[in-house]
Amino acid sequence: MFKVGFDNDAYLRTQSEKIAERIAKFGGKLYLEFGGKLFDDHHASRVLPGFAPDSKIRMLEKLKDKAEVIIAINAGDIEKNKVRGDLGITYDQDVLRLIDAFRGYGLFVSSVVLTRWQEQPSAVAYQKKLEGLGLKVYRHYPIAGYPSNIPLVVSDDGYGKNEFVETSRELVVVTAPGPGSGKMAVCLSQIYHENKRGVKAGYAKFETFPIWNIPLKHPVNLAYEAATADLNDVNMIDPFHLEAYGQTTINYNRDVEIFPVLNALFTRILGESPYKSPTDMGVNMAGNCIIDDDAVCAAAKQEIIRRYYNTLCDVRKGNADKDQIYKQELIMEQAQISTADRPVIAAANQKAELTGGPAIAIELNDGAIISAKTSSLLGACSAMLLDALKHLAGIPDEVRLLSPMVIEPIQNLKTKQLGHKNPRLHMDEALVALSVCALTDYNAKIALEKLPELRHCEVHASVILSQVDVGVFRRLGVNLTTEPNYQSGNLYHG
Repeated sequence: MFKVGFDNDAYLRTQSEKIAERIAKFGGKLYLEFGGKLFDDHHASRVLPGFAPDSKIRMLEKLKDKAEVIIAINAGDIEKNKVRGDLGITYDQDVLRLIDAFRGYGLFVSSVVLTRWQEQPSAVAYQKKLEGLGLKVYRHYPIAGYPSNIPLVVSDDGYGKNEFVETSRELVVVTAPGPGSGKMAVCLSQIYHENKRGVKAGYAKFETFPIWNIPLKHPVNLAYEAATADLNDVNMIDPFHLEAYGQTTINYNRDVEIFPVLNALFTRILGESPYKSPTDMGVNMAGNCIIDDDAVCAAAKQEIIRRYYNTLCDVRKGNADKDQIYKQELIMEQAQISTADRPVIAAANQKAELTGGPAIAIELNDGAIISAKTSSLLGACSAMLLDALKHLAGIPDEVRLLSPMVIEPIQNLKTKQLGHKNPRLHMDEALVALSVCALTDYNAKIALEKLPELRHCEVHASVILSQVDVGVFRRLGVNLTTEPNYQSGNLYHG
């Protein structure tokens, strides 16, 4: 059951203040490396119930008169057509999506930086495309031995070889469509160039996870490890912060490992390093806005289980290595949880065993668990959706929400005109049918009005679902897991 554990308003206020404070520390110019998702941060909203998925961008919106945005993308990722797993679009497409989204919030996107530029043909074409759209594009190059070869990195043949990105505002947010895009390198390269021009500029890092001021094995921090199992990130106590201040704080292995190099780079560029630890570099205030630790712990434990099932399915699809499963199991053991702590799993699998076909179950926010199977008219997801809405609206089980007069034309269109073999309605089709029925049927109308109450509910399916149904669950804000099984034995699953 959903319970708020995070004060989003306090977060927006204190986070904006912290960034403004850091700008002032460096004399009026700050390059802020923005990790994680700026838009639609559903991981944060799941493990910190009350955190709005668009919190980060709304926080930046408060600083829009001071801020501009640089988007970095690895030229090699353009060449490889690298895809964002959560959105299913390539990194180069996501850059355009990000620009549109930033502009929608009134934020100024000043340029795109193509990092690790090696004249890749697709990257060359992409630069022309961006420039044709009126965008400024800059190129940054690979540096041999980066980042450890400090004399070369901090030289005219290292950072100095990169094109200097012209900026005009005191806060420069550097973000990217995904990891490995070179955000930090862009920030440090800019500081090198600014310093040579006599401009004071600083660097800070904004990543929500791991949260530095909660315990190492707190479920929220463990959930971050589960979310990054493919990157082999490991949370750890920041030894530099402990030595400098005698205070225990949490960071992750990559930042701790790279800090001595960063410290040397800062010293070489600025004359001295402004930071004594990786934790010092951060500006994240999320930990200060947790108002109900029990609610947050419970939500994070559910996320760990969900990540375990996501990994099982990724391995089944051939998109992940089995070692990731072992890591997820270890994280679950550390969190002292098991799949039995997610009740919808047993409910869905029991329904599937009883009916001999695909089944699905949902746990509603009132604690009720509703399961459904596939029928001749509806897929299991659609049947469960309608049953859940009936429960929320207080409509008896025997009442039919969808008129056969509405369902039959949709099925005929699918099978006779569009060439589908399966006549059963997917969730999007069932919702369209329900909307049509709501025009003349009171029960359908009040059921449709209950749709927002599905947000934050937990769902488990006995088979891997179609992308159509997965997408609808995502848009409804439902937390979905599935067994790592396909409904059929086909080689292709569209």
